[in-house]
Amino acid sequence: MTSIILLSVLGIINLFLGFLRSNKILLPAAMVILAVVFGANLYDWNAEPRAYFNNMLTIDRYSVAFTAIVVLTTLLLLPFSQKYVRDGEANLAEYYSLLLFSLVGAIMMVSYDNLLMLFVGIEILSVSMYVVAGSDKRNVRSNEAALKYFLMGSFATGILLFGIALVYGATGAFQLSQIGAGVVNPANASLTPMLYLGMLLMFIGISFKVSAAPFHYWTPDVYEGTPTFFTAFMSTVVKTAGFAAFFKLLVVAFGAAQSFWIPTIMAITVLTLLIGNVGAVAQTSVKRMLAYSSISHAGYLFIGLLALNGNLSGLSANGLFFYSLAYSVATIAAFGVLKLVTDQRQREDYDGLNGLARTNPLLAFVMTVAMLSLAGIPLTGGFFGKFFLFGAAIDKGYIGLVVFAVVMSMVSIYYYLRPVIAMYMRDGDGPTAEPIEVGPFQSFILVLLALLTVALGIMPGFLSNVL
Repeated sequence: MTSIILLSVLGIINLFLGFLRSNKILLPAAMVILAVVFGANLYDWNAEPRAYFNNMLTIDRYSVAFTAIVVLTTLLLLPFSQKYVRDGEANLAEYYSLLLFSLVGAIMMVSYDNLLMLFVGIEILSVSMYVVAGSDKRNVRSNEAALKYFLMGSFATGILLFGIALVYGATGAFQLSQIGAGVVNPANASLTPMLYLGMLLMFIGISFKVSAAPFHYWTPDVYEGTPTFFTAFMSTVVKTAGFAAFFKLLVVAFGAAQSFWIPTIMAITVLTLLIGNVGAVAQTSVKRMLAYSSISHAGYLFIGLLALNGNLSGLSANGLFFYSLAYSVATIAAFGVLKLVTDQRQREDYDGLNGLARTNPLLAFVMTVAMLSLAGIPLTGGFFGKFFLFGAAIDKGYIGLVVFAVVMSMVSIYYYLRPVIAMYMRDGDGPTAEPIEVGPFQSFILVLLALLTVALGIMPGFLSNVL
């Protein structure tokens, strides 16, 4: 709760900083705000669970852990917005405040105990993303991305809200625990079809938010058109919050209805893994490849949902936490390097990375570490993220699904190695032969991201059982 209050108040204060003649204070101010929020959130780690707003929102170890991921991810992402500072971006204060306000929605999504709070959190996060998707107003692709994201997101929101209404009609409750009790012992068995339809519609609405197939169709175009800095935020914070919310919904509210929703989630998982990985193979743009990569990683996270064990602190919950952290760190590193390259070379295809190992060895090294982690290669965080989720799924008997996921991981090695081949085995010409300008603070963050990725792969035990 302290994190929500701090982000709301300090986000408004950050808006007023935009009236200053110089915008150089905005980036340090935003990072200080996030550092304070991160510390305040960790302060609640060992505290007793506390409920707020008539038990609509609960701060416990589960919510603190996922809040830490989304706040830390944003903190590590902010240094890559330095170009906006150098260019004197007129709306920079608004952009930073939108990110801070969107984190309020993300925290609500990982802390909710009531479906109304879940809906409010999703909308706070989504509306902010609709705005930043179209932040590059002079770019036709950015305008298209914002319009497409807004229209499709609005339909998904309507479907989600209709599902919530049907679940309420069948159980007479918005509170997760009361819904769970209603699923176990329905007051009126004739309303069970209404409950199942409501569950299905809610699954569709949330699956859209996390870019799961077959509700992924907006992702490649929106990711490509949105400025890279904000695309990185969408790909990490939105996905982490969405899956944390989805997992809590299934465990607390719909755990007794597994016989109904397991086939649905299974189908979404297989389809998401297949479309995400096969779609990424065909891409010529690194940014679109990372968009399909984001879809594929939603499939791996869905395996954690299937492997849930009835509580928020078991093997599947810890696997979901570790995977979200490892994925977020590697994705921020990849998008950070891509943004630095595209800002100077004005190219988002694989050829834009040609010769990067010769001109900027640090950028090439960090990008390589990120690609290896996303592919799940040993000694990186991504490997153990998949290992923990696959292990939880095997314990539940999903051996066939794990085999399929491993095959898809092997497919992903092809498209994750394409940037590495371009950086190390091809020579740049013209603009691609010029070194990329990287500030000292950005270099520090890139090294930190690479070290975190490797540390998660070498010492996974430190964070493999935190919940």
